[in-house]
Amino acid sequence: MKNPIACLPLTRRDFLCRSGMGFASLGLASLMASQGLLSAATGTDRSISPLAPKGPHFTPKAKRVIHLFMNGGPSHVDTFDPKPSLQKYAGKLLPRTNLRTERKTGAAFPSPFQFQRYGKSGIEVSELFAHTARCIDDICVIRSMYADVPNHEPSLMLMNCGEARQIRPSMGSWITYGLGSENQNLPGFIAMCPGGYPIQETQNWQSAFLPGAYQGTYIDTRHTDVDKLIENIRNTSLSLAEQRRQLDLLRQLNERHQERRQHDAQLEARIQSFELAYRMQMDASDAFDVSREPKYIREMYGPGTQARQILIARRLLEKGVRFVQVWHGAGQPWDSHDDIEIQHRRLAKECDQAIAALLLDLKQRGMLDDTLVIWGGEFGRTPTVELPSPGNNAGKVNGRDHNHWGFTMWLAGGGVKGGYVHGATDEFGFQAVEDKVHVHDLHATILYLLGFDHERLTYRYAGRDFRLTDVYGRVVKELLA
Repeated sequence: MKNPIACLPLTRRDFLCRSGMGFASLGLASLMASQGLLSAATGTDRSISPLAPKGPHFTPKAKRVIHLFMNGGPSHVDTFDPKPSLQKYAGKLLPRTNLRTERKTGAAFPSPFQFQRYGKSGIEVSELFAHTARCIDDICVIRSMYADVPNHEPSLMLMNCGEARQIRPSMGSWITYGLGSENQNLPGFIAMCPGGYPIQETQNWQSAFLPGAYQGTYIDTRHTDVDKLIENIRNTSLSLAEQRRQLDLLRQLNERHQERRQHDAQLEARIQSFELAYRMQMDASDAFDVSREPKYIREMYGPGTQARQILIARRLLEKGVRFVQVWHGAGQPWDSHDDIEIQHRRLAKECDQAIAALLLDLKQRGMLDDTLVIWGGEFGRTPTVELPSPGNNAGKVNGRDHNHWGFTMWLAGGGVKGGYVHGATDEFGFQAVEDKVHVHDLHATILYLLGFDHERLTYRYAGRDFRLTDVYGRVVKELLA
């Protein structure tokens, strides 16, 4: 008797391919390409997981990444870039600058926070991050970052995906595509964001045209119960052995289906997702259960959702997850258009102790040397007060507007130069003026630390080679230890 699966009637796609000398299928391919539904061909050897560990182009300094993303744009002049000149002009218009913008700004707004020198390096840090400042000798502060536009959506996409407008793979997806994961029972890329999605939602951790296995797995860390953190993590009806037999049959059927469809990338991603969901039952419960940590470790990180998810991030890194993105401020972002003293103080209090604990914890475990820690948002904030407008700021004059011309990010561990300040903004903090670092340059440097030539880490799609840095970017060698 013939295999019933092999005797199935023609699919619509098969019919189009076999009729009219195939011209109909050309039209279908054109239509699908225009809608972004076609992907480059992938390998046919399914014995190798797409998340299997891979070697980079050269010996890396870092093996894993944790990205502490301060959503909304924290103010650099209130955190890591002190500007005493603002006090001199408090309440007055700043002298005319060569800033290339027609945007109206208010009077100079000195920081309400005190700065102090820390560590052997003597780097000045705001009281908002007094805990983190104690680790300043392990931190490389970049005070000369700049982006393209002062809007959240394109700036989030630029920082997370290297492209402000078009659909492109996220940085985490590129890194897991290049390196794979050290643990096949957990995703290679996890994005933790409590309370729901940020602006641009899942586009921030999308795989776009890369295979779906490299997309970030979203975790809502407001939950503490593992069954709520990861929905459907356990199958209450079947044992693991029974699930394994079920998945083996499903995989066999899917592979036969896929062979007749030229190894469709979306179907391959679905097959891999079933496999990963099965394997996660063994490791996920342990990774996300911080109660397994000693009491002194939990106390070191402190209370609250941010502390818990940063501790989870360290546990995930230990288990071999390649890229962990920790979001802060998705529901109530660092976007302080008013009441900046109140809002920034509250937000910093939620994460400062845990960030310092993370750096110390990684160092004590011998992991900081090969773990790259990234801190920052999508842009900074103006050194001037934001002018009130209808429907905005509630008539207040105690906040700051968006500023992409100059802002601060910092890196730690993973081969960067600790206790070092790179670049500078002008005397008021309006724009980067010394040793400027564009987001593309930051991405090129991050990839370099992970062992990649950013111009060679490419993926062919729609007839051209794509990369995280597109056609831009340079490695900022001054940041390297």
